[in-house]
Amino acid sequence: MFKKRNWRPAQNEESEDEPREIKDVEKARRRTFDRAVNLLTYKPRSENELRQRLLEKNWTNAEIVEAVLAKLKEYNYLNDEQFAREFAASRLRQKPIGKRVLKQKLGLKKLDKETVDAALEQAFEETPEADVIERAIEKRLRLKGKPQTREDSKKFYDYLLRQGFSYDLVSSKMREIAARDYDED
Repeated sequence: MFKKRNWRPAQNEESEDEPREIKDVEKARRRTFDRAVNLLTYKPRSENELRQRLLEKNWTNAEIVEAVLAKLKEYNYLNDEQFAREFAASRLRQKPIGKRVLKQKLGLKKLDKETVDAALEQAFEETPEADVIERAIEKRLRLKGKPQTREDSKKFYDYLLRQGFSYDLVSSKMREIAARDYDED
């Protein structure tokens, strides 16, 4: 009945190896720069994310995109290290997640490994993972209450692992919770 529409334009039929022929280079450069700034106003992006989005358009080519990216770096509108640090800190403020999940989310932003590792190190230096897991535990206890059965404890344990916390950290925190329950009885 209704045709499903994808918000992204269809990929061009031309191969990636063939250079695109641009008739008015200056106009293409201006349009590419304007599109880049527009995309960055909606949300911060990594250099590779922005490159990919700019190359979607058939009125630009890799040479123009690289020149635009260089100009954006010069204006300090594009900085992968700063983007990664701010992204990691923001995610930790929004929701308590562990290193593994945060590393995955940063990886999806097409950042290189060194940048991701540096951002993780700084984020967890400012907010230690032990503090983050405490927030996750408090939230889970507030929503679900203390685990009453072995099955509840298993679900709680699995929840913390899915949030990206390390096995050792989760195990020690679960023992603390069990000890608290035992002390209260």
